Amino acid sequence: MLKGISPLLSPELLKILNEMGHGDELVIADGNFPGASVGQRCVRLDGHSGVEIMKAIVALFPLDDFVEKPIAVMEVPAGMFPGDKAPIWEDYLAAAKTDLPTAAFDFMEHEAFIDRARKAYCVVQSGESALYANIILRKGVVR
Repeated sequence: MLKGISPLLSPELLKILNEMGHGDELVIADGNFPGASVGQRCVRLDGHSGVEIMKAIVALFPLDDFVEKPIAVMEVPAGMFPGDKAPIWEDYLAAAKTDLPTAAFDFMEHEAFIDRARKAYCVVQSGESALYANIILRKGVVR
């Protein structure tokens, strides 16, 4: 066992996070996302929420501060949620800001998000049941 590393992060995922370089992207996908068919690599963390996974990852994974919006979410259909924002996004943004206080979302159309996810280094498939809880994180540099 290691100290200071969330038990949510499996050895397989820790290896992947370590392999990733500056500019590589990681998807944290909700339970409805087609992670196995979209991802080049897919790590399953069933039974865990997207937010708890994101908190564990950003504790080790620097977000990219060389770009204006190092995190991306999939736009929701108009009228689905108040303000057209998925409620989970507030929790994702709060988790991102623990690493990068200036973190901001890039809002992407559904198919553009899927295309970007196909190019991501890895998809982490969560058990998240919230709708539109998919997020892409761009890795920065360790300073």
